[in-house]
Amino acid sequence: MPACFSLTETRNWCYRSAFSSSGLRSTVSDLQDGTVIHCWVPKSPDPTKPNLLLIHGFGANALWQWGDVIRHFVPHFNLYVPDLVFFGDSFTTRPDRTEGFQARSLMRALQRQPSPVRKLSVVGLSYGGFVGYSMAAQFRDAVDRVVICCSGVCMEEKDLKEDGICPDKLRELVGYAFFRPPPVGLLPPCLLTDFIESMCGEFTEEKKDLLKAIPKGRRLSDIPKISQPTLIIWGEKDQVFPVELAYRMKRHVGENAELQVIKNAGHAFNVEKPKEFVKLLRTFLVDSYSSKLPASGNDSNPNHKHTEECNGTATASH
Repeated sequence: MPACFSLTETRNWCYRSAFSSSGLRSTVSDLQDGTVIHCWVPKSPDPTKPNLLLIHGFGANALWQWGDVIRHFVPHFNLYVPDLVFFGDSFTTRPDRTEGFQARSLMRALQRQPSPVRKLSVVGLSYGGFVGYSMAAQFRDAVDRVVICCSGVCMEEKDLKEDGICPDKLRELVGYAFFRPPPVGLLPPCLLTDFIESMCGEFTEEKKDLLKAIPKGRRLSDIPKISQPTLIIWGEKDQVFPVELAYRMKRHVGENAELQVIKNAGHAFNVEKPKEFVKLLRTFLVDSYSSKLPASGNDSNPNHKHTEECNGTATASH
């Protein structure tokens, strides 16, 4: 039976083209300790703009998870979009699997850029939210504002299933991630397998170790409180990290935190309700820098068509 056309790789190509057309370039930083970090960075950083780091979650790579978002923020920020360790082209030979290690690796990679990043705001999706929160806690002077999206940072011990990934499991996962799941059950298994092989084929055991490290010995009393202005965004119907964890984080962070719950959305609210997601980000991030940012009447950009032409079935972060 002939192999399916690789829709996944085709869309990867589209997103790479869109990132490049948006003024970003692909870089690889060797941290000289067995760790290599891939990151999309500005081709020509603008010193008059603030810096913004977008951290992806589990599932697809950074291209897929942020490909439809970057066009809204390129006019306002120097964007940095990394692959976390064991995703995309990032990896390590070191044994540390904690979100703290991920956070330190990202910060080191940013500081190794030709124009070192000394101050930035952070947006983290799901697992990326664990990493973003850790960055804010470890690098208080460097991190200005924080956005945590559907990330159970304030969870305590919780069992994580170690089921293998297969087309049937992916269908189940999408069902949990979305409040109104897209019809992935109608997709042929070969297309789902194509996605899994492209996105999840490498570092499978290492990614399981990343998940295991999250709840290991985790207690709310041990989680540091961050002091930066923080926006918490959650899907009302999230079945991966229940919305109670959002309220728990709001209580934990305190008066510096703002909570926004998106109604009739699940864990993948960035895909289900993209306009609401972007609006919340813009209000919290762009408006806060309004006095320092260049005017941009709208988000129109001739390069936006690259992303729009690539739009198909979107992939959730986990």
